[in-house]
Amino acid sequence: MVFRMDGTRVLGLAAVLGILLMVSDCIEANIVTADEPISEMLAKFGLPIGLMPDSVKSYSLADDGKFKVELAKPCYVQFDYLVYYDKTITGKVSYGKITDLSGIQAKQFFIWVDVTGMEMDLPASDYIYFKVGIISKKIEISWFETVPTCKNKLGKEPCNEAKAAVSLRDVQ
Repeated sequence: MVFRMDGTRVLGLAAVLGILLMVSDCIEANIVTADEPISEMLAKFGLPIGLMPDSVKSYSLADDGKFKVELAKPCYVQFDYLVYYDKTITGKVSYGKITDLSGIQAKQFFIWVDVTGMEMDLPASDYIYFKVGIISKKIEISWFETVPTCKNKLGKEPCNEAKAAVSLRDVQ
């Protein structure tokens, strides 16, 4: 605090900035933990319901579209490519697309690549585009019409061997 010559107190710049930071944190933290299945949330944003596996424990969605998805365990789903879902997936959703995505990888040939975004054609077509850095991969939307079952890498049992599968993924 700073005192004026007349003895009254004035908030210092540091105190004002501190108050503003606390207020902005409160505003930014307007995150809602959703009660509806994630497939319904995806559909509301014009996205296919099968983008996330069946092992979603919970998810939260902020007013600005930022989301966080928690899975029961890391797991794999076989689409056109083998896809790895980390236990925590984050990103930003808006109508027809997901950006700033982390927690999902796809195996192309012998290499695992981070999926950084997903985007639909508007108006809708039969394809969805998966972004890997600056590169996009066009995939038929029919692969994502149903919610996929979360499995280990070998596809034998749902999520039971996820740690072993992650180890195999990291070695390859």
